[in-house]
Amino acid sequence: MAKLAVVFPGQGSQFVGMGQAFFDSSAVARDIFAQAEAASGLPLAKLCFEGPMDELTRTVNLQPAVTAVNLACWAALVEAGARPDVVAGHSLGEYAALAAAGVISAGRCLELVSLRGRLMDRDAQANPGAMAAIMGATPQQAAELCAAVDGMVQPANYNTPQQTVITGAKDAVAVASAKAKEMGWKALPLKVSGAWHSPLMAQAAQDMARAIADTAFAEPACPVIPNASGAPAAAAEELRGHLTAQLTAPVRWVQTVEAMLAMGVTVFIEAGPKNVLAGLINKTAPQGSVTVHNVQDPDGLRAALGALK
Repeated sequence: MAKLAVVFPGQGSQFVGMGQAFFDSSAVARDIFAQAEAASGLPLAKLCFEGPMDELTRTVNLQPAVTAVNLACWAALVEAGARPDVVAGHSLGEYAALAAAGVISAGRCLELVSLRGRLMDRDAQANPGAMAAIMGATPQQAAELCAAVDGMVQPANYNTPQQTVITGAKDAVAVASAKAKEMGWKALPLKVSGAWHSPLMAQAAQDMARAIADTAFAEPACPVIPNASGAPAAAAEELRGHLTAQLTAPVRWVQTVEAMLAMGVTVFIEAGPKNVLAGLINKTAPQGSVTVHNVQDPDGLRAALGALK
């Protein structure tokens, strides 16, 4: 029988209207939004359903908003009987993955991502940085590119075998981008409010570490692949350590997908807004070897369940 992975997106997957179809049709989804608004103190339903987009996209708002939608999508999958063999999330999405695996409660997940949004917003304002997508380089080449630059720059997201996002101080990211172009690769500056997954987030990482240390972690119901390692983990304390490291470490998404393929996964469900992860998965897996379904509304749920039968 085909093995199933459920994956959860992070920042960058948002759109105005996200989550509304499940909110309108599901009492469980409405309860998740109520928990998220209580945890964050923010009008998340209004932001998700009405925007405006620039306000929704502020990291302090976006992190609990995307997580509420991810958890609502996951609740619909659970109600429909989906049982994944492995879960993972991209950056922010790792928190929803841990909730899906039963490692942390949904309520605590929403509290943690609300705090994460506030801390990252604080550090982004205190320590301005930059990010850029390097296209055409392998993950190893992108890492070597960063290592060859004087200054603070490192890989942030190993997204596909040919696309790595780099992060760090503005000058160092600019130098790395120029060097990438000299190598014949493309370098695209990203419109972000902070240098995510860089040492510029060190204070946020320390503050998150305390909150994570105060969080009850249970043994996972299925393997989880943390961003920081890109390898399956099945022990609560191991997952705690990887989550603590996450804010200043690269997202090893290529390695995560490769690990799932090695486990025998052939079917992926992206539970959350848009289909960003579907694109990354299809660019990493051998052509035609996997199927990726998006569950962001009841129509997507029905289509995914129909294909899984």
